[in-house]
Amino acid sequence: MKKLFVLALCVLSSNLLAQEQAAPKATAGGANKAGAKAKQPPERPAPTHADVVYGTDSERQKFDFWKAKSEKPTPVVLLIHGGGWMNGDKAGYGTRQIKPFLDAGISVAAINYRFIPQAMEQNVEPPVKACVNDAARALQTIRSKANEWNIDPNRIGATGGSAGACTSLWLSLHDDLADPTSSDPIARQSSRLQCAAVTGAQTSLDPIELRKWIANATYGGHAFGFTSKGRGRAEEFALLTENREKVLPWIMEYSPMALISKDDPKLFLEYPNQKKEPVLGGTEADPTHSALYGIEFAKRCKEIGVDCIVTYPGAKNPDFETSTDFLLKHLQSAQ
Repeated sequence: MKKLFVLALCVLSSNLLAQEQAAPKATAGGANKAGAKAKQPPERPAPTHADVVYGTDSERQKFDFWKAKSEKPTPVVLLIHGGGWMNGDKAGYGTRQIKPFLDAGISVAAINYRFIPQAMEQNVEPPVKACVNDAARALQTIRSKANEWNIDPNRIGATGGSAGACTSLWLSLHDDLADPTSSDPIARQSSRLQCAAVTGAQTSLDPIELRKWIANATYGGHAFGFTSKGRGRAEEFALLTENREKVLPWIMEYSPMALISKDDPKLFLEYPNQKKEPVLGGTEADPTHSALYGIEFAKRCKEIGVDCIVTYPGAKNPDFETSTDFLLKHLQSAQ
């Protein structure tokens, strides 16, 4: 039975990345291109609270919350969908992702957030700021409901695939956005996580660093506004490289690699799409989700003293086979 359960979780990890690669791109307003065939969302339990509004800048600033049955305050897992910060939806999380946590007494929240084109329309600089700050605001809103929803605010973790993984790491590593002097009670809440376990995470948005790791890397230009209709990832990446010095402060602010510090929580990064042994500086079949992102990130974590596990098909971890395993262990034990 355990083998079947683990196999299902492994398939789900791969699906998180497959959904991003197959999803239609969003328009500036956040909707899919006209004529794009919508994928039927998976079945899932009815949320305890659906479409909870956490912001006023976009219709996408909403989340769904499933309250676990427990007399004691429960941990929470934040589900942050992938899609390159360009597409995706919280409805993509189904029963198979949500139920293992609820069965373990862990509440679940799945969030939506603004996309890059919408952030550009709103003149957010850099556009990726809207994506990650929305996630932070959703997390702070959830913490503000601790008493009402029977939540333990000191046991919150996050997971996600690809861009959702990068956002999860950003929340884990960035300085706390809480403002203790704010008149807004939500803004006074912490934006930090107690752990994160992610799939296919991009750990750097620095084009020079990325090309040292992965010869055919092309991810990141859109995060800083170098996207436009008809422009592909390679061209976006070239523009990012050309303008690197101008946007370097942004790169340092939004690259997980640049944010690691000794007080950061435990992390787990899995790369199920890595079909062959990664070679530093080589060409990757899936450069956007290469295990080299995790391997180089883990080296830096080790130097600083942060607990970070990286797994891929050629490098399994004896204690945790999936992100779900890691979150169940660490959120249940962090009493």
